[in-house]
Amino acid sequence: MASYKVEQLPSPLSVLGEGPHWDIERQSLYYNDIYGGSIHRYDYKENKTYNATIDGFPVISFIIPVKGNDRHFIIGTDRKVTLVDWDGRSEKATFVRTVGEVELDMADNRFNDAKVDSKGRFYGGTMRLEAKGDIFEMRLGTFYRYDAKRGEFVTLKKQIGVSNGLCWNDDENLFYYIDSCDLDVKEYRVDEHGDLSGERVVIDFRVNGEKPAFVPDGMTIDANGSLYVATFGGSTVYKVNSKTGKVELEIKLPCEQVTSAAFGGPNLDILYVTTAAKEFKSPQPAPAGALFAVTGLGVKGTPMYPVDLS
Repeated sequence: MASYKVEQLPSPLSVLGEGPHWDIERQSLYYNDIYGGSIHRYDYKENKTYNATIDGFPVISFIIPVKGNDRHFIIGTDRKVTLVDWDGRSEKATFVRTVGEVELDMADNRFNDAKVDSKGRFYGGTMRLEAKGDIFEMRLGTFYRYDAKRGEFVTLKKQIGVSNGLCWNDDENLFYYIDSCDLDVKEYRVDEHGDLSGERVVIDFRVNGEKPAFVPDGMTIDANGSLYVATFGGSTVYKVNSKTGKVELEIKLPCEQVTSAAFGGPNLDILYVTTAAKEFKSPQPAPAGALFAVTGLGVKGTPMYPVDLS
């Protein structure tokens, strides 16, 4: 069994840290604080985190670099995908344009987790605002991919509670997805267009039909196909065998609300983990909300990709 080490990195304590994205070219981890309304860049070489806000956008659901322009990023703002300009160091980023918008008649929804596949295609889903208090019952979210050539969103799944945890196994044309309200991880086959079929439950976190004390949140994958599932309320990232559904390792974090994970570093062998200081509960004590690095796992991740808006 791997012997791992967890290290807190120099970073602000996020209200709801999320969306870690490792940029290979810049050797930096980008992530966001959803309800802190900020975007962040952890510089591996400098061991320093740079932070920025964007005027007019108090809630930011994700951040993903844009292919072909090292100052451009897309962020999630309400039900919009928004293009911003940021040099990665300044305390302010600037609005460029709205890329697209969904669910114009659903003001109580927002984008949540989003990622990009190896072909540069955007995938992201919506959820009902947590403040409404009924996201498990209402299931008003939708999961989309964005067709940049046509400039339109394609619906992949409906009746989503909390759209989360996206990752791909490109070798086998498989996609893994979490709707946190389903308390499981699902696998799909991906066709050449990026559409999904053949749903299979990889792991159900319920025990004898009983809900666990956490919900599955963000997720990533290693080069061997194992999944790493962050648990909101569980202080743990679970390493899950994607074929058998067995938990192979429990990676323990020193805070309760673990939100997402992504492999990075020069060799893609560092697991970066985001956390939250406050969401459904009262503020959690430090180091809740910090960014962590997990080393010694003995595996490598798979590359993450910028979005292609052309």
